[in-house]
Amino acid sequence: MTGVTQILLLFLIGCALAVSVTRNLLTSVIIYTCFSMVMCIIWITLESPDLAITEAAVGTGITSLLYFLTLKKIHAIDARNEAKRKQGKDGRNGGEGHE
Repeated sequence: MTGVTQILLLFLIGCALAVSVTRNLLTSVIIYTCFSMVMCIIWITLESPDLAITEAAVGTGITSLLYFLTLKKIHAIDARNEAKRKQGKDGRNGGEGHE
């Protein structure tokens, strides 16, 4: 095993640990995407181009896209609920302030 492959494997371990301890979901998805790209490079160094192409297409491309779309949907729902809470809160505060 070459030194470059060993460095890439250490980077994979670092990415796995970083995803585990990160609290921000967007940051976790970006780290996961980096993990998949490094895994793709490792497959190339191990002379497995078919696995590298699959990892690039599925792991980095499609899965990351689905995660980003899911995060967008989650934040859209949270924004709507926050707007509803503010409207309800303003109605309650306005009534309490006039009493």
